[in-house]
Amino acid sequence: MVRAAVVTGAGEAIQILDVDVPQEGPGEVRVRIAAAGVCHSDLSFTNGTVKPEFPVVLGHEASGTVISVGDGVTGVAPGDRVVLNWAPACRECWFCTHEEPWLCKQVERAGVSAVRGAMPDGTPLNLALGVGAFAEEVVVQERAVVPLPDGVPLDLAALLGCAVLTGVGAVRRTADVQPGESVAVIGLGGIGLSAVAGAKLAGAGTIIGVDVSADKEQYARSQGATEFLTPGESLPKQIRGLTEGRGADHVFECVGRASTIRAAWEATRRGGACTVVGVGRRDDTVSFHALELFHFARTLRSSVYGSGDPDRDIPQLCAQVVDGSLDLASLVTHRVGLDDIPAAFDRMRQGIGARSIVVLDPGAV
Repeated sequence: MVRAAVVTGAGEAIQILDVDVPQEGPGEVRVRIAAAGVCHSDLSFTNGTVKPEFPVVLGHEASGTVISVGDGVTGVAPGDRVVLNWAPACRECWFCTHEEPWLCKQVERAGVSAVRGAMPDGTPLNLALGVGAFAEEVVVQERAVVPLPDGVPLDLAALLGCAVLTGVGAVRRTADVQPGESVAVIGLGGIGLSAVAGAKLAGAGTIIGVDVSADKEQYARSQGATEFLTPGESLPKQIRGLTEGRGADHVFECVGRASTIRAAWEATRRGGACTVVGVGRRDDTVSFHALELFHFARTLRSSVYGSGDPDRDIPQLCAQVVDGSLDLASLVTHRVGLDDIPAAFDRMRQGIGARSIVVLDPGAV
């Protein structure tokens, strides 16, 4: 039995319970979780944006140490430090064979939850995004772990599994931002701040961070923002004022709301690209009229998991952490325990701080 953060129904409070994690089987790996980032997707499992099967263990952005492995596992061994990959691609479907593993059919089917383990009374337990990382231990398939090289702190490495891969990837992989181009990022949570960092890594010129909280300016500038805005009467007009009247070459929407998607679209220059990174609600509709789609010649697209392949991208991100060009430490503003997860969610709702990390194995970090 291990301690885990469990939600038993939509709108219900998070409970810290002792749950059963079964023995690993062939091709599976047991990981002692060192740290797990508190991502907005975790909140989505509790507020109705995502509708999982309950009860569900929250958490998906995590790092830890391999405890044991099942038959046939060759890529990792007990004692190895790893980052968890909540979207392990099958490498066999059409999307995988066409170099789009982030759209893998297996990931699409397993994205909401997977049954694994049980509640104290024997009720089957679901795992958020197939991981359930707000737990002292997890069992996942071998493809769901990426070895962590030396030189990257184990607790900070948790962010590589979602926020950083998604935010940097949206800039680097999805949008292919080029040196000197202008970038605006709307919404400066963990993913938005990582997108700002990605713009800096890409050599962007003007980098505009946007958030309703003025306190986010310090975090945005620490990641490379050259400008900071709190939305005024017309955010697109504010952004055009910082980009010679044209609008930004690239605008990244990291909130997931129709109103901010619309603002991001209008803040993009003619011929520019608007990339939606935030995950929104099914009933929150964005509208465009036919003439504007033709006239502005903008590209509107989404970025799923930063168009990322964790097996390829996490080692590259680790190299940039080691050489100092990517700063993970400044993304983390709070370190908490399992019992403090509800307070971390409250801070996220209020836009306070950057990323919170749940430390589950203090001796390992």
